[in-house]
Amino acid sequence: MTTTVKPTVVPFTVTGTGTGVAQSVQAGGHHFETDAYPAFGGKDEAPSPLFYVLAALSSCNQVTASLVAKDLGISLGAWDFEVVGDLDTAVLVGGAEGNANFDKVTVRVTVQTDADDAQFEKLASETERRCPVSQLFVRSGVEFDNAWVRAQLPVAATA
Repeated sequence: MTTTVKPTVVPFTVTGTGTGVAQSVQAGGHHFETDAYPAFGGKDEAPSPLFYVLAALSSCNQVTASLVAKDLGISLGAWDFEVVGDLDTAVLVGGAEGNANFDKVTVRVTVQTDADDAQFEKLASETERRCPVSQLFVRSGVEFDNAWVRAQLPVAATA
């Protein structure tokens, strides 16, 4: 079977090995560990995969926003993120019928920028639209609350 790959497609490959609920993961030449809370059968010796998913959401937003900012011709400075995922564990832990997804994911972003109001609104909306990880959440049907706050970009010190 021959498949044609678009020139814009970049494959991302992750491999993992493990025992119990702990796993050693290789991703793009990087290595990290995962584990789970004791209630999920783990020892809590490394972040849960659920923490990595939420971390991927914040970091992918920052990467995507940097690309969008370049397109808009605006500058960005320091970032602050808070991402909260509300997970009802009835399906995961208890085996209940239903959806094992997060009930709600809340993203709070503060970013320093020189963008005006219209540019900042475009930055936030385009980032959500173009961010692959945000779209995983949005298209999954989870309640997705994404709020951005603009902070003043510090004026560079003159020499």
